[in-house]
Amino acid sequence: MINFVPIFPLALVVYPGEALNLHIFEPRYKQLITDCFAEGKPFGIPVVLKNGIAEMGVLVQITEIVEVYDDGKMDVKTKGLKIFTILEITGEIPNKLYNGAVVSYPENEINPKPFVSFKILDSVYILHRLLNVSKNFKTKVSEILSYDIAHHAGLALEEEYELLGLFNEDQRLEYLRRHLEKVIPVVAGMEQLKQKIELNGHFKAIKGHNFNS
Repeated sequence: MINFVPIFPLALVVYPGEALNLHIFEPRYKQLITDCFAEGKPFGIPVVLKNGIAEMGVLVQITEIVEVYDDGKMDVKTKGLKIFTILEITGEIPNKLYNGAVVSYPENEINPKPFVSFKILDSVYILHRLLNVSKNFKTKVSEILSYDIAHHAGLALEEEYELLGLFNEDQRLEYLRRHLEKVIPVVAGMEQLKQKIELNGHFKAIKGHNFNS
């Protein structure tokens, strides 16, 4: 399926099913939000990486305009719908300030895998404890997806984008598993180093070695 959508490029990754709150202040995007909300149409958020607008993004639906300020700025709630691939960026839409793109929607398998997800969640909680972060997942474990976990696994933007490009739930969960397997020992090592540095300068009770035979 090929479609034309207005686009709002951002330097972040949105995932299908994700709730995203936006503060809108640029005139072109205030116009985009106003138009899409009035017409009940979604818009696309392609990912902006270091080298510009990336090929993929996620279609999002406006669920609520929370507040419109006196200067026209808006607080908006949206929800991710599905992944798209950009075929062509068309430039400004006639009589509009914002741009559009011709996109296609790749097949994407998103069935929950609760047994694997539970194991990965356990690793996420270990990482959070090391970082002194507290996070409660509202989604039931039986329904949780890789997308629900991804933003909480310590991925860089480029890694979150790589995950977006995996269209199979098993592959995405394996990606997260490998990432956590790699990053947890590093963070644990940093925590040990931090504790060692904090002890420096304190009086230490250290038992000496006995060299007597």
